[in-house]
Parts: sequence; C-alpha cells; structure tokens
Amino acid sequence: MSAVLPKKRLVGYADRHSARPGEAIEFKVSSDGIARYHAQIVKLISGDHHLQGLGFIETPVETAVTGDYAGRHQPLPAGSYGIVTAVEGLDTLESFTIQAWVWPTLANGRRQVVAARWIETSRRGFALVLDEKGALGFEAGDGTGVARVGTDRPLPLRYWTFVAAAYDAATRTVRLHQDSAASTGWSPAPFAKEATLSVVPRPEPGSPLLIAASLARRGQGSAIATGHYNGKIDSLRLSDRALSRAEMEALHRPASLPGHLRGAWDFSKEMTTDRILDLSADRRDGTLVNLPARAMKGFNWDGTQFDWKGAPEQYGAIHFHEDDLYDAGWETDFALTVPASLPSGIYAAKLTGEGDTDYVPFVVRPALGAKSADTLVLLPTASYLAYANERAGLEGGGKLHAFANHLTSFGPTDLWLNDHPEVGGSLYDVHSDGSGVCYSSRLRPILNFRPGITNSWIGSDGGAPWQFNADLALISWLEAKSIPYDVITDEDLHEGGYPALAGHRAVLTGSHPEYYSKEMYEALETHLGRGGRLIYLGGNGFYWRVAFHRSLPGVMELRRTEDGIRDWVAEGGEYYHSFTGEYGGMWSRMGRPIAGLAGVDMAAQGFDVSSYYRRTAGSRDPRAAFIFAGIEDEVIGDFGTVGGGAAGIELDRCDKANGSPAHVLVVASSEGHSDTYFPSPEHINNANAAMDGTQNPDVRADMTFYETSSGGAVFSTGSIAWIGSLTFNGCRNNVSQVTENVLRRFLDPTPFRHPMD
Repeated sequence: MSAVLPKKRLVGYADRHSARPGEAIEFKVSSDGIARYHAQIVKLISGDHHLQGLGFIETPVETAVTGDYAGRHQPLPAGSYGIVTAVEGLDTLESFTIQAWVWPTLANGRRQVVAARWIETSRRGFALVLDEKGALGFEAGDGTGVARVGTDRPLPLRYWTFVAAAYDAATRTVRLHQDSAASTGWSPAPFAKEATLSVVPRPEPGSPLLIAASLARRGQGSAIATGHYNGKIDSLRLSDRALSRAEMEALHRPASLPGHLRGAWDFSKEMTTDRILDLSADRRDGTLVNLPARAMKGFNWDGTQFDWKGAPEQYGAIHFHEDDLYDAGWETDFALTVPASLPSGIYAAKLTGEGDTDYVPFVVRPALGAKSADTLVLLPTASYLAYANERAGLEGGGKLHAFANHLTSFGPTDLWLNDHPEVGGSLYDVHSDGSGVCYSSRLRPILNFRPGITNSWIGSDGGAPWQFNADLALISWLEAKSIPYDVITDEDLHEGGYPALAGHRAVLTGSHPEYYSKEMYEALETHLGRGGRLIYLGGNGFYWRVAFHRSLPGVMELRRTEDGIRDWVAEGGEYYHSFTGEYGGMWSRMGRPIAGLAGVDMAAQGFDVSSYYRRTAGSRDPRAAFIFAGIEDEVIGDFGTVGGGAAGIELDRCDKANGSPAHVLVVASSEGHSDTYFPSPEHINNANAAMDGTQNPDVRADMTFYETSSGGAVFSTGSIAWIGSLTFNGCRNNVSQVTENVLRRFLDPTPFRHPMD
C-alpha cells in the first residue's frame, strides 16, 4: 500500500506587509506546473481549524485584482556574495596576486569560491577556491581549457588561514600560500606550492569580480552566482604583480597602501550598509548580495573589544553562507491599489489553481491621520519574521518530541520547506554550516505566515493556533463582539513610532509579541506616558531586542547573546547588531525590564498541554472590579483551542524584583502545569530536580493590572494560549468576558486613578 502526500504547488509573497488606502502592494507568485491560477482579495477573519474554534472564515472583496493569471516558476537565488563591477583596467592585467584571510565553516564535498573573475559557462578567468576536500586551489581558464593547482591540504574549519595565489605572467607560474593563524600546537605549518600553468587566466572583458562565489553566466539583469563559499573572509587584496610572501604580509593592515594594489577591500567600513569599500587608489567599491552577516570578528580580533564600533579594524570580516536569502527578486504578477473603501483589517491575496491554494496576507492600515476606531490591534509581524519558515519540526527529531511532549505531524507546507531550503530559514534555525541565522526578510515566501497553518511541532493541521493563526482569533473575537478596530504591523510601529499609535485609546497585542526594536519599545512607552492603555494578550513578549535595516526594506536582525531562550548562540564578540550598532540580546538586560512595561516577565515555557487560572485575593480589590464584572467563576480559562486551556505555551509572571510596578495587582494565577514546563534560562542560576511545572511555583502565568500616573493602564494575561480561549463556545466563556470587560473599560475615556495619588 502506498500513499501520495499532498504537494504544494503555488507560493507567493508581497513586496510589503501593510499598505494604506491609495497605496499599491505588489504580489509575486511562483507555480510548479500550474498553467493558470485564480487570484482574488479576501478579508481574513479566522484561520482556526480546531473543532472547538470558530472555524476558517474569510470574506471575498471585489477589486481589480480578481482574475486568472498565467502560472510560471520563479527561482529562489540563495547564497550570499559580494560583487565588484568596476573592473576598468583589470582586463589588461597580466601578472597579479589575489589574497585574503579566510575562516571556512563547512566542508561539503564541493568547490567553494573565495574570490574570482570567472564565468562558469565560458570557463574563462581565474578563481581562488577551496576544492572538494577543503584545500586551497587556483583555477585559470582562457575559454579553450582550464588549469587547476591545489595544495591538497584541507584548511582547518573555524580557524583563520591566510590564503593567496601569486601569478607571474612571464613564467606562467602560480604560487599558492596557505598559512594558518591558529596559535595552538596542532596548527598546520605554513605551506606553499608552485606550478606552471598550461592555460593563461583570461577573464571575459568587463566581467565582474565576485567574492565568496563565481559567476555562473553573464546575461541581462542580476548576476547568477554559483560555487558559494561558507565562512568568513577578511582583507581581500588584488595586486597587479606577483608578490613575495613578505609583500603579502605587509598588506594585512597597512599604514599606507602601495601603488601596486588594484583592490583593497575593507569590510569594516560602511558596516551598516550593503556596500563594500575599496581603499586602493582605484576605488573599486562593491555591493553585497543576499545579506551575508557583517560585524563579524576578523583575523586580528584580540578579545579586548566586544563592540565593533570601538575597534572597527578588528571587525573586518563578513560571514557568507550558501543559503543566505534577502530578496527573492521575483517579478510582479499583479498589484493592488488599496481602495479607499477598504476598512483597516487583515486581508490576503488568495491564489487557487489545480487543487492547490495559497494565501499572501497583508494589513490595510488606517488612512494617514484618519483612525477609524479607538481600538488598535498591533499585529506582531516582527515575531512572524523571527519564526519565518522555521524548520524545527523538520529537523528536531526525537529531541523535539521530548521537548514538546507530543509527536510532530507534517502538511504540504512542511514538505515544501523540506524541498526548498533555498527559501531561507528563521531566526531559530542555523545555516548549513551550523552558524545561527541572524537576518530574516519578508521579501520571500513565508509559508507559516498563512491562515490555517500552524508550525508542525506546535499542533497538527492547525489544531493549536500559533502566531498568525492565534492572532486571527483575536480578529474573529472583535468581529463577533462588533467592536470596531484598526490594525497596524510591528514594522509600521518601528517606522512610525508613537504617531502610529496616536489617537487610539486601547492598543491590543497579539499572542506572542516577542521581538521589539528600540523604536517600537519607545513608542509603547510614549503611548502609556500620554495616558494610553495597553492590553497585552500574550506571553514571552518584549523579550528580544531586534534591529531593522535603515535602508533596505523588510529585513530584521537578531543577535542571540549571553542569556535567554536560544536555539543558537552568537559567538562572543559578535553581540552588536550590524544594522544599527546596537547591543543585541534581551531587553531585560538593557535597563528596560519587560515587567516594567507589561507588569509581567517571562517565566516558563512548555508545549504539551495548557492549564487554567485561579482568581486571587487581588481580584476582589475594588480597583479590579471592572475586570470580573458579571463573573462568579473562580477558575478562568479551563478550556481553549491551544492545549485545552488559557494558560500555556509560554508564561509570564509578576516579578517585582525584576521591574513589576509596586502597585501592580495580580488578579489571577495559573496552576497545574505539567512536568515539561520549565523556567526560561535567565531564571536558572543552578539546575536542580525541582524546576518543572509540577514542583516550581514560579512556573505560572499571572494576570495583572496596573494604572499609570497619566490616567492610562496596562492589563496583561501572561500567556500565549489566552487568545486561543477567546472564541471557545462561540465566544461565550469567562476568558471572553474578562477580555471584553477590560477592553470596554479601556475604551472609556475616564482616566484611571493611580492608587498612590
């Protein structure tokens, strides 16, 4: 007996995650063998497939987009590299030396290019490479033949090695140098090899120089690269003669640049951009493609500086990866100019063809300066970016089963991700060389940012709404309660700051607003400082500091530093963001404790079953009377679509020692968590046998409330699972009632009174 697994054949993405009325949003689609597909715009209300949820709800919207379109395959050109197109004068170069410091990270049985003026189809030019065994090699071609020379000595992985090839046109000899910089006793001895070439290296006139790759072919449009290198490169130099070893050494960090240099690329310059600067007199500046990692320690890092801004000359390395992807670069299939009649909300381009369906979600923001509601939903798209195309379910195996305490099940999107590693990973994944993914872009298909899709290890077939699907449950609840609302994204908040919130009385978060930039954090602080109200409906929020690129759209950076919940850890000395120069890591380590904003702080996580809250004495305080109006129940949320309860997945608790306001009220606390719930690492000084949820009283979610001195207030649920209980039993339940009570009071303009006034 055999079974045919469903296969995903339509995927797409948009050039932006949000747009105002009158603005255009472009949609880019790729199909696998589907000749024609249908597209229409739909308003998304619910993506819940749980039997006890509201179901999948969408409303078609008539726009000019509606229609049939020709299907076509659009490739994903993964792999980062640098490209230098200013090669005037290099075509007449006869003798030359190409040299660099390299820190290779992957021996994958294939040729990897360090630097080259080489075109694969014509077999012309030269290339400095690591061969299939990881040994230094040099290749030369004139279009009729190819000559190769190698050291046959693999470079040590994750250690700096100086590599060079000096070609003497008069003798047609090339001399290779391979010198390890490791200070340990096992460090390979310096090695040199000389050989006479049967072929003269003759690049195609005008062909570019590539760094960490070579050109597959020349053609119209963007370059097509191949032979991607994995690892760091520092101090790439090109000279117009064959240098001695001593002359090469003098070029590492020279006080002045000699006239024979035709290129001296210093990757420590213009760090926050995608530019690479040439310090030689020729000024052959270049551009980085697919955002390799910058602000990386160089060959000369001595451990005295951990901030690249303090010693930029020690951060002259870039880490390239064969699976980096910033912009898929797909052509636009259709575009929508958002009609003025379209209210703020969450929408999608729905694509259907030959039995397959894909959704490309986007947000319609309120018109500039024209809010339509007092309630604002702040959609946590920074978290969606962090989790974009997460592969834990595909790669976690038995370890993940033990972690989540249930089996993983896969759907068509998981299988598509398995077949297409070139789409790029999430900030929870590692590259093929084992280094952490520190950049995530929205300019590519994001398969788990879809209605009805849940990460495979959270719950099968959307059975435990997570991330976007969980947040759609908030939308369906607002619709069911007939509460008007506007929607903006995290990126809108980052770019617009407090004015993006202004005029909205109550701001509602999603279920997991984990990733925050400085601009986002300060916008919320300003909102509260001016009397605004915040309803934090999630867990593990405001946890990691992230940075958005200042000139490139739609890409976010994260450095997972010395503490916190981490699937990978940044190398020591690489904790500062390359986009902004800001220190990365947890906000609570930067003078902005999570509890000081939300009233609660990350406490624990577990992924098997969710629990419930029990009311505390604080719930009887007159200050909290409005929260439980009409509710006699002592137990809150012993039901729900996420693990069967309102308190689960990730939990936050009140912690006055870590910044919770002195006057915060704890009105309910969760209990009864399983032994697979554990504290987050920053709360573990020493491991012990009584850390799990069955024994540790700190493993809990606290429901809290506090007033601000400006007449505003903050209500927090401290649980990712809370929103999943809103829609249970058709929204007729005590979680729904608590949330409605809080929201309606927060929409009331009557100022809250600070209890210490």
